[in-house]
Amino acid sequence: MVCSPLEQFAIIPLIPIEIGPFFLSFTNSSLFILVTLQTTLAGVKAATRQGGHIVPNAWEAVGEMIYDFVHTVVKEHIAPPAVKQRVFPLIFGTFIFLALANLLGMIPYSVTVTSHFICTLGLAFSLFFGISVVGFQTYGLHFFTLLLPRGVPPALVPFLVILELISYCFRALSLGIRLFANMMAGHSLVKILCGFAWTMASMGGLMYVACLAPFLIVSALI
Repeated sequence: MVCSPLEQFAIIPLIPIEIGPFFLSFTNSSLFILVTLQTTLAGVKAATRQGGHIVPNAWEAVGEMIYDFVHTVVKEHIAPPAVKQRVFPLIFGTFIFLALANLLGMIPYSVTVTSHFICTLGLAFSLFFGISVVGFQTYGLHFFTLLLPRGVPPALVPFLVILELISYCFRALSLGIRLFANMMAGHSLVKILCGFAWTMASMGGLMYVACLAPFLIVSALI
């Protein structure tokens, strides 16, 4: 029996719930979203517990390293200090959630929730609308100036404004597709190479030794 490398992305209902035409079942994807959220909260709580050690333990050291990394990125790309303070928790939480979702997906028989388009699309559109709201709250109508690069000849203004508007609106879709496609392609490649290596090992003889090559490739990819 030949197994498809796409079987790992199947969404399986664990608690079937259907209300009319709506499919609201609790699925394996939903379960691992909750597992990722709980792991995120537990990790952050362990790294930021009240009355931490003078010399940070392993959890606190990792938490400080991630915090410093995300804070540096936010500091370099967001100018107004008030906006930085307001959006940093969202960016920090999103970063940890996505990182843990990707890492938990490497555990055998787990589910990579970021390989499901509905998950990445939901996150991307949520952030897109949130950024737009914060932008209008902070800059008002001047927020539209991001659609017009500086030093553009007046004759090109209408064309560039339309082009930048389309680019801005499709950014949420493109970001959602990028993460989903990368995770799906990566996990499919690992599954194909593992299946190839297992087939070579099952043949015995010289192929049993040759199967080390795809296993080494899989190890490098992971």
